[in-house]
Amino acid sequence: MGLPLDQLGKTGDERLEVVDPDRARAYAAATNDDNPAYTSGKYAPPVFAVVPTWEAMSLAVAEVVPPDQLAMIVHGEQDMHFAQPLVPGMELRTVAQPFSYRVGGTGTRCTIRVDATTDSGDPVLTQYVTLFVRGLSEGESAGPDKPDHRFPAEARDKVIGEVSIHVDDDQTYRYKEASGDPMPIHVDEDFAKAVGLPGIIAHGLCTMAMCSQAVIKLAADGDPARLRRLAVRFSNNVFPGSDVVTTLHDAGVTEGGRKAIAFEARSGGQIVIKNGRAEIDPA
Repeated sequence: MGLPLDQLGKTGDERLEVVDPDRARAYAAATNDDNPAYTSGKYAPPVFAVVPTWEAMSLAVAEVVPPDQLAMIVHGEQDMHFAQPLVPGMELRTVAQPFSYRVGGTGTRCTIRVDATTDSGDPVLTQYVTLFVRGLSEGESAGPDKPDHRFPAEARDKVIGEVSIHVDDDQTYRYKEASGDPMPIHVDEDFAKAVGLPGIIAHGLCTMAMCSQAVIKLAADGDPARLRRLAVRFSNNVFPGSDVVTTLHDAGVTEGGRKAIAFEARSGGQIVIKNGRAEIDPA
């Protein structure tokens, strides 16, 4: 039996959360990001947006993924579209809905759409969170295609630059506290090995946040308010003690006049982030 088709497009209950200033600064520190826009409290890091919107997303997942399959979920992709920058103290009203299913031979990709607005109804961001349910190869594919963020071949030779960030030995413990992500594979060595991993692995969203630093530094002159989209596909594990090296490529200009960036990240000799895409407002 596959995921329930009758739940597609159904919007869940609204959740209200505040972008906590102290927690936003802690999130920046937990991802080794010293951008003055975050340390001063002017803005929250863009990937921090998952923290106050996570509950709404989780409720939508619980509506479609059976409880006995929850342990089989892998976070496959994250695509964040910003209507405005995240500001500490901002109240976010968030709703989520199952958006699409894509059934394959080894599992099902389930995409959840998450929409957040201010308390007055102004759009803040839309996220497409794609989860892979391992082993669930029954059921039907349904729902619209999620927005595309494949790496364009023509951008491959147009390198802008790269940024390397070290993953500290205590990175996963700090990220757990700042993000609220309790998954034991990130903080429990014995548990990680019991499920077949060589040891503790870094959180995927922590790696994504490190990629965002490269994008904002090299393509937005250090100004996170110019970031309008950040999308990634998680492709391999990142381990404490390694480096995450993000390489940016010029992908041209969008129809709306934004700078388009394609990027990848490597760590330990492997590509750990594929199909990265960012869109930047003009200065």
